Amino acid sequence: MYKLSHSKTMPEYPNETNNNAAENNRKKLEFINDVTKNADEVQARVLSEILTQNGRVEYLRRHGLDGRTDRTTFKTTLPVVSYEDILPDITRIAAGDSSPILSSEPVSEFLTSSGTSGGESKLMPTIESDLRRRSELYSLLMPVMSQFVAGLDSGKGMYFLFVKSETKTPGGHPARPVLTSYYKSPVFKNRPYDPYTGYTSPTEAILCPDSYQSMYAQMLCGLAARRRVLRVGAVFASGFIRAVRFLQNQWQLLCHDIRSGTVNPLVSDPTVRDAVTRVAGGPDAELAAAVEAECRKESWQGIIRRLWPNTKYVDVIVTGTMSQYIPTLDYYSDKLPLVCTMYASSESYFGVNLNPLCDPADVAYTLIPTMAYFEFLPLHRGGAAAGDSDHRDLVDLVDVQLGEDYELVVTTYAGLYRYRVGDILRVAGFKNNAPQFNFICRKNVVLSIDSDKTDEVELHNAVKAAAAHLAPFHAHLTEYTSYADTSTVPGHYVLYWELSQEGPSPPVPIPPSVFEDCCLTVEESLDTVYRQNRTVDWIGALEIRVVEVGTFDKLMDYAISLGASINQYKTPRCVKFAPIVELMESKVVSKYISPKCPKSTTPGLKVME
Repeated sequence: MYKLSHSKTMPEYPNETNNNAAENNRKKLEFINDVTKNADEVQARVLSEILTQNGRVEYLRRHGLDGRTDRTTFKTTLPVVSYEDILPDITRIAAGDSSPILSSEPVSEFLTSSGTSGGESKLMPTIESDLRRRSELYSLLMPVMSQFVAGLDSGKGMYFLFVKSETKTPGGHPARPVLTSYYKSPVFKNRPYDPYTGYTSPTEAILCPDSYQSMYAQMLCGLAARRRVLRVGAVFASGFIRAVRFLQNQWQLLCHDIRSGTVNPLVSDPTVRDAVTRVAGGPDAELAAAVEAECRKESWQGIIRRLWPNTKYVDVIVTGTMSQYIPTLDYYSDKLPLVCTMYASSESYFGVNLNPLCDPADVAYTLIPTMAYFEFLPLHRGGAAAGDSDHRDLVDLVDVQLGEDYELVVTTYAGLYRYRVGDILRVAGFKNNAPQFNFICRKNVVLSIDSDKTDEVELHNAVKAAAAHLAPFHAHLTEYTSYADTSTVPGHYVLYWELSQEGPSPPVPIPPSVFEDCCLTVEESLDTVYRQNRTVDWIGALEIRVVEVGTFDKLMDYAISLGASINQYKTPRCVKFAPIVELMESKVVSKYISPKCPKSTTPGLKVME
């Protein structure tokens, strides 16, 4: 019989608990309605709280705020900033300076965000009370879903959740991804039983740092509870597809364990083994035969419905760059609804999707006014920010205009003030007085496979460094573009290079090892998020595909045939449009793969023991 790993929290009276959960859902929905009705008043209160709490910190005094908490003074006094502007303060805190620089509450840890153009990971300060705000946003998700999908309190969610590598700053602060921080927190580990939010994965498996053991254990427990699974998912679409491909490769071992009631020796962590044994139960030949029968079939179309027949939806992020995975998810799930429930980042948690069963292309997030103080930088056509250096151009949450695009700017309790997050949002509608936003993209990001976000400047610098390997052969790179290839698991970056070669005739052949060195140099030049994902096999080895001379001329001809201006045309640094990818592929003359993983550690940070 399946039971939660935290069995001591199971209720003695399930019906009473379910009634309590229903009442809690009602209160949460009422909360959403209240704060969206009074969005501007709530935002004014949030800003006042932040400025009162942090009124005497060094950063605010440096900019002349002098303890004032009104919105007008805040807007006319404080500048709009990016990460580079506050990096000196971040560096001081990371080095161990405990004085109130950004926040009056001590920084408890740093959350690692996507890399900067300089190639290193951003460190976002967080404080203990931030954990409560994150938990509050999580608590809204199932009350919203329960309005659209009935019976979610009668089964389980099979979610593949993982912790990722973490480090320590020179001053001893943990530095880790926001979800790793949350999963390791007491709030997650000691969460009370809730009939709406039970997972098939035991906490011990989620917290296992070995990705193979964690995946194997979570998949085994998910299969053991196949009839009770009502929803499946992961954080990103890429993570869920990775889990399905893992099952494709490991189903025979998994079926053996189900049939025999054992756990494969490859799962060597004793706490994980004990948890899986406790959750998965004893031998089950009937279940093993059912799983085996489906996995043996040549086609894996609809495998989610076939193995977990009561599944109602797939809960994954498929907005932004993750939309590239939608066709694969549709194939495996037989077009189950793809649900994007929330919008969050390392800087802050932002909002929820109040219409979760909508088409992925129509996902709109309602920003919850209690999470942070939100402002919006209007964008001109083409994505340029209006008045980049003029803070008077920013508008408040309730003043954005339907259909317009904005860059999100946040002020947080943890000490970010008028900070440009880098997310581009489009106003799609309103919930009462609170706007709802489509997530359009990360500013300047051209490549992404998982949690990595590589922008055009970073890619260019990496390619430039790699191309230096060609100089001894009198060769140079004339043009390049890139492509996020998600047809493989894990997905990987592909660079299309066009070369010219001068010097002696015939030209000196360039050995394959030189191109492999080029691949590795590109990877070594990318940010720590990319490199860490490569190390744990969340991203595959980077590939360089050399194309025929004249290929990029043909690419320009094709773009012009579609209506591009010959005077304004410039080579795209990333290609996504299928006919263009096919054009590039038709001109490939040779392929080279990075020979090993790049180094994953960030200078100045050390791996946590």
